[in-house]
Amino acid sequence: MKKGNKNFIPMAAAIALVMGSGAALADEMGYANDGVKDVVMSGAGECWRSVGGPVMPPVEKCGDVVAQKEEPVDGDDDNDGVPNSRDKCPNTRAGATVDADGCEIIENLTINLVVDEFDFDSAELKPEMKAALEELAERIKASPGHEKITIIGHTDSIGPEEYNLKLSERRAEAAAEYLRSLGIDDITTEGRGESEPIADNSTREGRAKNRRIEIRTH
Repeated sequence: MKKGNKNFIPMAAAIALVMGSGAALADEMGYANDGVKDVVMSGAGECWRSVGGPVMPPVEKCGDVVAQKEEPVDGDDDNDGVPNSRDKCPNTRAGATVDADGCEIIENLTINLVVDEFDFDSAELKPEMKAALEELAERIKASPGHEKITIIGHTDSIGPEEYNLKLSERRAEAAAEYLRSLGIDDITTEGRGESEPIADNSTREGRAKNRRIEIRTH
């Protein structure tokens, strides 16, 4: 019984179908097309020739056909850098910063929570701090985009630097946990210890202001 061309089976198995358009150009240049009129390529990325029906060995350069197939099929009507096909928020205002889905986000918003500062050697959030975090959470939820949050903890200069660094990390994490309880989840935390004071550590009032957290949205 005739089994056919033995060389054709592995050759056919190597063919990978490339999605896109450009069939007319492919026909002109003699490249093989699949059932939906797309250029047929080998597993090595070579275009296959078709002469009078049978698929012939591939050629290394099919230039214009592949280049045409890789061109974007849609535009970017609101000029936000996200193609229309992926843009979940069309008609974004000019100049707005957007996320990967094309939705505007609150960018570079920095908040220093120094209202009713942390008690000395404490990472416990006070009511005023919680209220400020709740307000921030509402702003983020009202935004159409997806903000990322960075929370940085700080301390005054009393005590060893290493201890203050860990204390500042605990303060940042306390705020992060509270925001997570409010439905805000894309948060990273870090501690800066006593290294970035905003007030004079030689006074009681200054030290109180330095016991704070800083929140950045991006």
